[in-house]
Amino acid sequence: MFPIHIEQLRFTPNGRTVLAGVDLDLNGEGISVILGPNGSGKSVLIRMIAGLARPDGGSITWKGNGVPAGQIAIVFQHPMLLRSSVADNVALGLKPMGLTRNDINIRVGEMLKRVGLTHRAEDSARLLSGGERQRLTLARAWAVRPRLLLLDEPTAALDPTATETVEQIVREIRTDGTKIVMTTQNLGQAMRLSDDVVFIEAGCIREHTISARFFSRPQSHEARLFIKGELPWRISFDD
Repeated sequence: MFPIHIEQLRFTPNGRTVLAGVDLDLNGEGISVILGPNGSGKSVLIRMIAGLARPDGGSITWKGNGVPAGQIAIVFQHPMLLRSSVADNVALGLKPMGLTRNDINIRVGEMLKRVGLTHRAEDSARLLSGGERQRLTLARAWAVRPRLLLLDEPTAALDPTATETVEQIVREIRTDGTKIVMTTQNLGQAMRLSDDVVFIEAGCIREHTISARFFSRPQSHEARLFIKGELPWRISFDD
């Protein structure tokens, strides 16, 4: 499945350039954070990788082949949940996998325990708080044991406590061996979670490097401006 090779990916709806020839290679380990300002093309790139949007040019190849079926999961900023129980929501993705009912129940129980929602298993998903909904969505994605998990600003609407909980779950999913690619505008979150950073601005990849190097010695002018603008009290660079 890996590496994912993205070459000259373009998206220009109604003549407006959203992605302007993106070149990117992603390996199968760790957490890659796609960082950039509003309107830079982060979410569109995630959707392209997931196969939810079609480019106007360029290509995405998966170790030389097409999109691998059943090995990708995606979680959006605003969770999309069934109007049924918490447990039913986790079980949703497991039903097409040919598991027995007992195996499904076991895995649902395991996932709810790992995200701290065992006590809400029979409650309607509509009764959950925003943070609980996002934990449930992560449990549903995690349950299918994806090889790649795509996260589109999963904590943008959450308070600091809920954000911390979600970040811990993301780390556990990574430890389980799932490759994670996530978007964020939150530099603190990118620092905490990323193994490597993809910085995108105006639909172009300006920089792709390991996290420590990006935050200590960004090479692109655009990345330096972005970091200084977001964290002016913490970040300075030697010119």
